[in-house]
Amino acid sequence: MLQRFFIFCSGADTHILESCSNGERNKYVGIGATVFFTAVMAFISSGYALFTVFDNIYTSIFFGLIWGLLIFNLDRYIVSTIKKRDSFKSELWQATPRIVLAMIIAIVISKPLELKIFEKEIDQVLLEEKNAMTLNNKQQLALQYTPKIESLDQEIAQLKNEIAEKEAATNALYDTYISEAEGTAGTGLLGKGPVYKEKREKHDTYLAELKELKTTNSEKIAAVEAEIAALNADYNTAVGNSQPIIDGFDGLMARINALGKLPWLPSFFIFLLFLAIETAPIIAKLLVPKGEYEYKFEEQESVVATWVTQKVTQRKLLLGTDASLNEKVYSDIKDEEELYRYKKEKAEELLRLQANSFYNTQVKGL
Repeated sequence: MLQRFFIFCSGADTHILESCSNGERNKYVGIGATVFFTAVMAFISSGYALFTVFDNIYTSIFFGLIWGLLIFNLDRYIVSTIKKRDSFKSELWQATPRIVLAMIIAIVISKPLELKIFEKEIDQVLLEEKNAMTLNNKQQLALQYTPKIESLDQEIAQLKNEIAEKEAATNALYDTYISEAEGTAGTGLLGKGPVYKEKREKHDTYLAELKELKTTNSEKIAAVEAEIAALNADYNTAVGNSQPIIDGFDGLMARINALGKLPWLPSFFIFLLFLAIETAPIIAKLLVPKGEYEYKFEEQESVVATWVTQKVTQRKLLLGTDASLNEKVYSDIKDEEELYRYKKEKAEELLRLQANSFYNTQVKGL
């Protein structure tokens, strides 16, 4: 049962192989087994590749099975259409497009398996890229908020500077009227005279203005700080909203790009392995000399070709004979006077009918 299945996978004619030796059948069993297991590897690799896209095992298995059947059909077609010729060059020429197609299939099959084999290394590359993307994202978002926040910080500093300048001027007036009272400065007279009162009143005025300025500027500073807090909250929200996109940067294309950043030699050897598996049936059919199956298959083809050629030749002869007979028959008819008179009478009758019809039509129109 298993032997018949692998012979079916090889694309060989089972009826012809049944009349061949065991060695001939075993050759095509090996070719069919290679085709089958290549399709199995295609199913596994495409299933994994699709799982990285859909994140759903059932969807991946379904489409992976379709892809595996497609590869199986292509490989079976490629192997079954290679025919042994008397010249190796002609065999190689007809196998060249099939080898190119096998190389393409090998690349498609091997790439998803490479992604799985080097998964840990790819994850490390993706982690570094995600970290870099996170930093770049924060810097780009900061460019939208930092200038405004810096402007607001300068506004706060300016308001605080106004308070500090007013406070320094008030403290200077305090020192002035105290020194006047002690007689250490100003008039030099000890006691609270008119000059002291004047300086004291000026200080009290500045002190009241300072208190009012502190109240006003504190309210402004609180409003500006609230605006800064809102901008920081917006910035954090923007960073938080964009971070899941960065965290999800591990799709199929991202992993293929990450694989390309790893050393190429291990990946190349895996590709060579699948290329060898994929082209093995084709190479085997090219290198193995003509066997019993090929001779019997060629004999069957020649029987059909001879039969078709014979039928076509007979049809051509029949057509030529029939044309000659028709030509002779119509030539003899042309010389008969009775047929000529009969056709002449009918033609005259037709002309009379046409003339009468034309006359009646003209009369009705008057």
